Amino acid sequence: MKKLLLIASMALTCAAFMTACNSNKFKQGENGILYRFETVNPDGETPNVGDLLVGELVLRLEDDTLFTNVGTPDRIFQVAENCMFKGDIQEGLLMMHTGDKAIFKIPADSIGNFMQPSQMPPMYEQGKGQFFYYEIALMDIVTKDELAQEQANFIEEMEQRKNSEPTTLAQYITDNNITVKPTKSGLYIIVNKKGDGPKVAAGKKVSINYTGRLLDGTLFDTSREADAKEADKVQQGRHYEPISYVVGEQPMIKGWEEGIMGQPAGSDITLVMPSELAYGGRGAGKDILPYSPLVFNLTIESVE
Repeated sequence: MKKLLLIASMALTCAAFMTACNSNKFKQGENGILYRFETVNPDGETPNVGDLLVGELVLRLEDDTLFTNVGTPDRIFQVAENCMFKGDIQEGLLMMHTGDKAIFKIPADSIGNFMQPSQMPPMYEQGKGQFFYYEIALMDIVTKDELAQEQANFIEEMEQRKNSEPTTLAQYITDNNITVKPTKSGLYIIVNKKGDGPKVAAGKKVSINYTGRLLDGTLFDTSREADAKEADKVQQGRHYEPISYVVGEQPMIKGWEEGIMGQPAGSDITLVMPSELAYGGRGAGKDILPYSPLVFNLTIESVE
């Protein structure tokens, strides 16, 4: 009797082990996607083609994590109409509900066939049977219609910014008692201190310390650590030092290039420029919106 009980116990243990193993296996979708759901919320909203998915994503190539935004959910995918290849992530995205957490397993070579070698992670080896793993926790969906409305609102807002820029810039000039006349392009060059060194010219190597701000004083970039600390915008790991380059060989915004030309080393200047001399209607990063006039304080440390 004890022997029968032992055999039965072993059978139950094996069955439990096999169930656990099976739960970790990936299933295959109709179009080849390999997937495993960790959390399922069948009552959640499902995405459609054109929708944007909001949530957390961990992207791995085998055991190497390439990207993660866990703890800071964001817009991570837009659902495309067609898959690039059999087993593409797009099939998996359409399987999800808000509240779901799933892992999708994509053959690395399938992605590699659509990429340049330089676009693939350095640990990728073609033909080695590696897999990318997309761990997705879907939290919200921005629908195609909502995106269209966002775009319409953005276009309207940018048109308003474009139309109001001349007035905004003129008010800044008045408020800051700037009396110098703008150049033909609309650039204001304020010489705070005139140096006595060699003058900036095409082909010369320059070293320049700079701080860039919006008209409201918001700092968006600087080579000066003291300014970064004052604005509480110190970038960890960055070496704060002057930018050095050969004039004409490194593309700079038009207002910067015009403003430094002919200025002697040792000069400290302020440049106030309309957006068309900076980043125009495209903007730059999260701080510089389209049609943003900019203010740069530059110290020309050396000219060689």
